[in-house]
Amino acid sequence: MKRSIKMKAALLFVFALFISSLTFAQDKKPASPHDSTSAKVAGSLIKIKYGSPYVKGRKVLGELVPFGKVWRAGADSATSITTSKAIKVEGKTLPAGRYAFFVIPSESGTWTLIFDKNPKQWGAYTYKEANDQLRVTVKGKTAPKTESLIYTITPKGFSLKWDTFEVPVSIK
Repeated sequence: MKRSIKMKAALLFVFALFISSLTFAQDKKPASPHDSTSAKVAGSLIKIKYGSPYVKGRKVLGELVPFGKVWRAGADSATSITTSKAIKVEGKTLPAGRYAFFVIPSESGTWTLIFDKNPKQWGAYTYKEANDQLRVTVKGKTAPKTESLIYTITPKGFSLKWDTFEVPVSIK
């Protein structure tokens, strides 16, 4: 009888420990939560899926995001952009489809935007220029500080915003 009570007490303790660990795990924020946004632009449904890193007191441009190198434009997996119809990005045609979205920032403030045919990539580690569907350049600008990276879609296109910079992209 005593052994049965001890066994039940042990099982109850293990169960309580398990439940409390699940509760604690749910309260922890991921380092770079995943997010998405979608809206109609120029008659096409645009969807953007991305990992949203935080500044956390770091220097972003030139260090965390180096100048002159391909960056995944988010965290974790490469950011993906889907368009339901062909659109004009900065005046150049991007066919309907799903693409990995990469950027190359420069010290001058000009950004190269890359729409890659392989949307399922981890970061930019396997990026190959041969897979580019489209490359365009835009002028970045300064913006009010944003702690976490966000994408916003407007009737004129979309913007990548993080830290104190914004990269506006025109869509028609």
